[in-house]
Amino acid sequence: MSKIILHTLINAPIKRCFDLSTSIDLHKISASKTNEETIAGVTEGLINLHETVTWKAKHFGFWHRMKVQITEYKKPNYFVDEMVDGIFKFMKHRHEFRQTENGTIMTDIFDFSSPLGILGKIVDHLILKNYMTNFLKKRNQIIKEFAESEQWKEVLKN
Repeated sequence: MSKIILHTLINAPIKRCFDLSTSIDLHKISASKTNEETIAGVTEGLINLHETVTWKAKHFGFWHRMKVQITEYKKPNYFVDEMVDGIFKFMKHRHEFRQTENGTIMTDIFDFSSPLGILGKIVDHLILKNYMTNFLKKRNQIIKEFAESEQWKEVLKN
């Protein structure tokens, strides 16, 4: 299994950072390069505990579908989404938020493994870990940009 851990400092309140991270609409914006779209489950707004979303996206030139479910949720401190169906053998993404005097520290803990045994482990190590790290960094940068400006009002309607 591969693990990615990222820490992002965001100069914004913890609740705003949490809500932006659970926003389906913001995820679509952050993943526009892979043409991600929702095809089932929660397709807009904020996703909550036990809810699912099915994504369709183009990665490495191929269309993929992945259904994820929110399996843990304690607003505004953390939530976990796990793959229910998709291309990975296993995928679990824990999102943690901690308020500091300088803003919010958002931590991603992304665990995954590919199918196909040893071949999958090689692909994870040589290709997928770097690809997913860059994907998550891009997503975090978009969350940071929206949270630190007035753009958050475009996706959070409350």
